[in-house]
Amino acid sequence: MADTPPAGSGDGSLRSIRSQSEMEKASDLAFDKLVATFRSKVVVKDRTYHLKTYKSCFTGEDAVRALRTLDDCNTVDDALAVGNGLMAHGVFEHVLREHPLKNGPLFYRFLNDERGATARGADGARVSWSDYLTDSTSDAVAGLTGSFPGPDLSSVPSSSVHVATSVAPLDEHNVALLNNVHPASWVDPTPSEGFTYHLLVLGAGAGGLVTAAGAAGVGAKVALVEAHMLGGDCLNVGCVPSKALIRAARAASELKNTSRLADMGISIKGEVEVDFGAVMTRLRRLRAKISDNDSAARFSAQLGCDVYLGYGKFTGPNTLVVNGQTLRFAKAVVATGGYPQLLPIPGMKELAAKWSGGDATGPVIATNESIWNLTKLPRRLLVIGTGVIGMELAQAMQRLGSSVTMFGRSGKVLPKEDQDLAAIVKQQMITDGVQFRLSVTKYVSVEVTGAKDDLGFQEMRLITVEAGSGGKDVTTEFLCDAILVAAGRQPNVTGFDLGLAGVNVDVRKGLCVNDQLQTSNPNIFGVGDVTGKYQFTHSADAQARMVIRNALFFGKSKFSNLLIPWATFTSPEIAHVGLYAADIKAAGKEYVTFEKSFEHNDRAILEGETDGVVRILVEKGSDRILGATIVGPDAGDMISEITVAMQAGMGLGALAGVIHPYPTFAESIARAGDLYNKTKLSNTVRLIFRQLLKVHR
Repeated sequence: MADTPPAGSGDGSLRSIRSQSEMEKASDLAFDKLVATFRSKVVVKDRTYHLKTYKSCFTGEDAVRALRTLDDCNTVDDALAVGNGLMAHGVFEHVLREHPLKNGPLFYRFLNDERGATARGADGARVSWSDYLTDSTSDAVAGLTGSFPGPDLSSVPSSSVHVATSVAPLDEHNVALLNNVHPASWVDPTPSEGFTYHLLVLGAGAGGLVTAAGAAGVGAKVALVEAHMLGGDCLNVGCVPSKALIRAARAASELKNTSRLADMGISIKGEVEVDFGAVMTRLRRLRAKISDNDSAARFSAQLGCDVYLGYGKFTGPNTLVVNGQTLRFAKAVVATGGYPQLLPIPGMKELAAKWSGGDATGPVIATNESIWNLTKLPRRLLVIGTGVIGMELAQAMQRLGSSVTMFGRSGKVLPKEDQDLAAIVKQQMITDGVQFRLSVTKYVSVEVTGAKDDLGFQEMRLITVEAGSGGKDVTTEFLCDAILVAAGRQPNVTGFDLGLAGVNVDVRKGLCVNDQLQTSNPNIFGVGDVTGKYQFTHSADAQARMVIRNALFFGKSKFSNLLIPWATFTSPEIAHVGLYAADIKAAGKEYVTFEKSFEHNDRAILEGETDGVVRILVEKGSDRILGATIVGPDAGDMISEITVAMQAGMGLGALAGVIHPYPTFAESIARAGDLYNKTKLSNTVRLIFRQLLKVHR
């Protein structure tokens, strides 16, 4: 029952939020008292080991002895458990950050928030975002995000106002999120004069966090600089919230599919109702829970990074300024990510400004960054863009109760995928009720009509021109309550004075990097979406690990050697790895296709999920796998088996010999291998087999 709300969850009111905050602060103060008692009982002094002096430290034996004087800490095991808990909270660490607490002569040192920490208030407790909420909820935060408390922007530190206006509603879950990923009042480290970091990381999304944690983990002195929210798109506005929404939508769809349930002998009395507000509350709760892993406190106190919250700008090839401090670095990584782009539709920019700026009374023109602020379901939703983000969210919102229409120019959905396989996804979405308008030649305008529904949504009118029959253009008007723009992303390369660091950029494609992810400044590397290469969290993770080797350990790892799979989490899912047929043809190579439909997979038949296929492309004349696509349930998980095979140089024929549990969807991969092996049965081989069989008669 890990998905069940914790006991005592608040109702979103300011009193509830502050009550919870007060309990947390009381717990913090009690913890601080425990720490103060412990500190007073250990002997801190300079100590020497192998001719090296370690300043202001104590031994593990001292720590265990002191901890055993505390209440309910009677044994050595008790002391070690408490001590390692204190280490996990950043109270102290091994002097080389190589060991947990041990009852022995190892040296440890206290941490004093020198790597950055949330500021403390007059009462000594850590400042919380709940301290900046106001009872007098303004219209700007009482509209489509519900009647939740809003931020008192006059009291929020100026460096955090942009965060306060981008995340809503500020219920207990989003307060917990922000306390983790962008504490409202953060005290930056103050490095000594002339200090040079081994590595400076600009941007704390997936790529930046992995780079910083990995480098600090091998002993590097790391500065991590982030202006917005640690965790980046993936945690805050991408993978995490979208999958929470998709899971709820899938449950709603399964319960609404009465004919399928009836076939299983199951009936539901009454209608299936979706409480969209509760769906979004669950989303915010789970996102806040996951955010602990990406928190500023964890990266500073536990992982050993100096964390700076502010806008960083380069001032030279080896210097960056943030919040008035100049940081020096030997190597740097730019991991500033990307951002969604609005289309140049007359009226869109002006109308979108309110919602994107935190005004919940404005018309809802959202991107993947702001749609998560909704607490009410728009009855009519228009989605512009038929790529991964648009398709996932369109299907989810339709299944949750919106009437969704999707718009595109190319006539395609998921344009990177094989279109016969993308059509399987499209057909399921049509079955769900999504409408497609894929022949738009022009978006004429968007405007408000002046009408407003009972939920508070302002009605809008989108006018398009579409290619009609006979080559005639057709102008059509669409009324809606909300618009989601999912028409592409731009790399975030402006505003950092990269030119002063000698880093070349392309505003459309991102950082100009070589195959080792090195920029035109050989000491500065790029990671993640800002490089324009494979905009996926797992790709950024792989790039980060590669850059640590290249930047710090004279590595020569190449991005072109990485094998990166990806998945679109629609229903059914579609996942791919390697080359597409078009790529192989463009390279002038020949290939053979082997595929196995789920129509012949026993598990798929039993589940009633037969719309799908495993398609594997191999080099002609061998079983070397060049690429693969899977459409069907859990395709995103299944593609990993083929990825491992490709990475290990394992051919399709060998996959046929891998024993799979029965019945599973993944058996279809082995059966595709069987199809390949059958091609090896030439007439000569068949003749030999027949002769051998005669011997056994």
